[in-house]
Amino acid sequence: MADPKKQEKDYTKEVDALLPEVQALAKAGKLQEALDKIYVLEKQTRNASDMKSTTRLVKEASELCYQARNFEALNANISTLSKKHGQLKASIQALVEQAMGWLEDIRKTEGKEKWLELIETLRTVTEGKIFLETPRARITLLLAHYHESLADAPSATPASRKESLQLASDLLSELQVETYSSMDRREKTEFLEEQMRLLIALARLKDSEIGQEGKKDSIGGGESEWVKVRVGGRKVNEEFLKNKENEDLKLKYYDMMIQYALHDSSYLDAAKYYHKVWETPSIKEDVDGRGREALEHIVYYIVLAPHDNEQSDMLHRLFIDPALPKLELHYALVKCFTTPELMRWPGIEQIYGPHLQKTSVFSSPKLWEDLHTRVIEHNIRIVSQYYTRITLTRLTSLLDLSQQQTEEILCRLVVSGTVWARIDRPAGIINFRKSRSAEDVMNDWSSDMQRLLGLVEKTWMGVNAAQAAQSRALKAAS
Repeated sequence: MADPKKQEKDYTKEVDALLPEVQALAKAGKLQEALDKIYVLEKQTRNASDMKSTTRLVKEASELCYQARNFEALNANISTLSKKHGQLKASIQALVEQAMGWLEDIRKTEGKEKWLELIETLRTVTEGKIFLETPRARITLLLAHYHESLADAPSATPASRKESLQLASDLLSELQVETYSSMDRREKTEFLEEQMRLLIALARLKDSEIGQEGKKDSIGGGESEWVKVRVGGRKVNEEFLKNKENEDLKLKYYDMMIQYALHDSSYLDAAKYYHKVWETPSIKEDVDGRGREALEHIVYYIVLAPHDNEQSDMLHRLFIDPALPKLELHYALVKCFTTPELMRWPGIEQIYGPHLQKTSVFSSPKLWEDLHTRVIEHNIRIVSQYYTRITLTRLTSLLDLSQQQTEEILCRLVVSGTVWARIDRPAGIINFRKSRSAEDVMNDWSSDMQRLLGLVEKTWMGVNAAQAAQSRALKAAS
C-alpha cells in the first residue's frame, strides 16, 4: 500500500468499456477469464493512482465472484487484491466493506462454513492496518457472537462451552477500541460493554468450577476475568453515559458494574451504582416500577456497607432525600442507622425480617448475616460514644451476642480504626477512652484556663462599662 500520490491518468472510459464485457463473460461461465481481464486493467489504474477506477474494478471482481457463488474465488480475490504492491487504501477499504455487506446473506444461504471462511479472510486482510481497525472490530464482534452461540447451544458440553466462551472473550478483549480514532464514541462504548459482558459470563462459569477436582480453574476461579472487568469499566466514559440518548448503554454498564461490586462484596460501590441508575430520568419517573426497585436496592446495600466517612455521608444524604419517606419500611430502616441509639437485633429481625428475607438481596444467608454484623457494629459505635468504660458482660447483653462473638467484632472494629478500645480480660472491663499523657492533660488544662481568663476579662470589662454608664447617669441627674 503506497501513500496517496497525484493521479497520473484517468481510466474511467476504459473501465466503462470493460465492465459490460467482463459481466457478459461471467454470465457465460467464464469467471476466471473475466477476472484476468479486470486484473490487467486494475494494475494500470493502480500504478496511475486512479483511485476511483481502481475501486470500481476491485469491487467488480468481488461482485462477479459473489454472483457466481464461487466463494473460494471470492476469498482468493479479496486476499490477492489487498496485497498488491502499491494498492490504494481507499480501494482496500471499499473491498472489505463490500464483503462485509454480504456476510449476513452468505450465512443464511450458504451456511456457517462459507461464512466463517469469509470472516477469516477479512480478519487476515484487516490485521495490522490502522485504517481498517473499525471494520476489523466489527468483523471480530460477529465472530465472537458466533462462538458465544456455540457455548449456549443445548448440545454443548461443559468443556466445549467454556472453550467457546473463552475464545469469544479473547477475540473481543484483544481489540483496544478505546484507542480507535475512526470509531464514534457510542460504538466504542458498545464494544467495551460487550467485552465486559463476555468476561463476566466467563468468570461466572469459572467460579462455578471452584472446588471441583480435575478442573483447571478449581482454585482461582474467574478472578483474572473479574480484574479485567474492573479495568474495562474504567475505560468507559461515565460523562458520555449521562446523555439522554445513551440511557440504554448507561443502564447496561451499571448493571455489569453492580455484578462486579457484588462479586467482591463491595456493598458501598453497589449502592453508588444503583444510585447512578436511580438518577436516570426514565428510571426516576417510573416511581412504582424500576425507580422504586433501584431506591430499595440503594437502601439495602448502603446499610450493608461497612461504616466509614463515605458510607455515613451517603446514608445521611439518602435519609433526607424526599423520595425515601414514600417507602415507609425502608425509611424506618435507614432512620435506625442514622439515629444514635441502640438497635436490638431480635427487634430488628422481628420488624424487618419478614419483608427483607423475601427480597432477592436478603434471601441470601450471607447477606442477612452481614446485616446482623452491621447492626452489631452500629451498636458498638453508639456504646463507645456514651460509655467510657463498660463491663464485658454488660456489653454482651446489649449486643445479644456471646462473649467470644462480642470480642471478635470489637477487635475487628479496633483494627479498622472505627473505634478505640482496650479489653482488660482479668477484670472483664472494656475501656473506650484512650489513656492520655501528662503533656496532653496539661495542654487541655492550659487551653481551658485561657478560655476561662478570657471570659473573666470580658465580664470585668462589661461590669466596668456598666458602672461608668451608671455614674454618668447619676451625675447628670444631680
